[in-house]
Amino acid sequence: MNKTLQLLLGRASCRAFTNRRVPADIVRNILEAGIHAPTGGNLQPYSIIKIEKQAAKARLAKLCWQGFMKKAPLHLIFCIDFHRLKRWAKLEEAPFAADQAFRPFWIAFQDTIICAQNMCTAADALGLGSVYIGPIFDNIPAIRKMCRLPKGVVPVVSLALGYPSIVPAPRKKLGVKTVVHNEVYRKITDKELLESFREKYKGFKTDFIAKDLKTIYKVSQSLHGSRFAQKCIEGIKARKYVNRAQVYFGLHYRADKMVSANPKSFKMLSKAGLTCFTPKV
Repeated sequence: MNKTLQLLLGRASCRAFTNRRVPADIVRNILEAGIHAPTGGNLQPYSIIKIEKQAAKARLAKLCWQGFMKKAPLHLIFCIDFHRLKRWAKLEEAPFAADQAFRPFWIAFQDTIICAQNMCTAADALGLGSVYIGPIFDNIPAIRKMCRLPKGVVPVVSLALGYPSIVPAPRKKLGVKTVVHNEVYRKITDKELLESFREKYKGFKTDFIAKDLKTIYKVSQSLHGSRFAQKCIEGIKARKYVNRAQVYFGLHYRADKMVSANPKSFKMLSKAGLTCFTPKV
């Protein structure tokens, strides 16, 4: 198989690292791979904060609730950066409003993630392991303060990197038949959909405790009403386990909290300088 395809198909998130420091030339190669990723208008609307000092790693781990992050020798925090573009526009006497409009944010967000994925692949190619850290978003104010980010610079995601002490196996994914649609969106049957997800999560069964049932009931009731919540709980008791969808959306990525967090998220982004999220009166 082509080496690049083999690398992409065999990739898995790594959360166990050795103490070996990543050499400066390797770090440089990874960074170069990232900044050569495509961006809209070739504007590169991002900045990357490189974290290697132990105190900073410990602080980051605490903010993201991920203890293993302290052991990763290198962290890269990927940020949308309208501050740099705004300064450039001002110096060149050009009009600028990217920090006030949603469309530039949408494109900059994509550009930032593409840059991060280029670095992720480069790191894998150079023998490193890596894992994305999503909770960066949940503590934007604290991370902005920690990294001294000016207005218009907003952390999006972080990548923890290092030499793996345990090489993880790739996880099962939904197949091409389920994910890819030819020309138009194909509505697959309920049976096909359930079978595809059950194959993906085959072997994963979560025993439940009373507290879990209370949580799932509360989340379901708040979003879909008491009848739906009761039906959900009765199904769990009948089969004697919580299914993966219920684990994800009822316990782990709680659907009710995702919705209720919207105002806080918009406020964080507005305070960080993205005023397109500030309601106009």
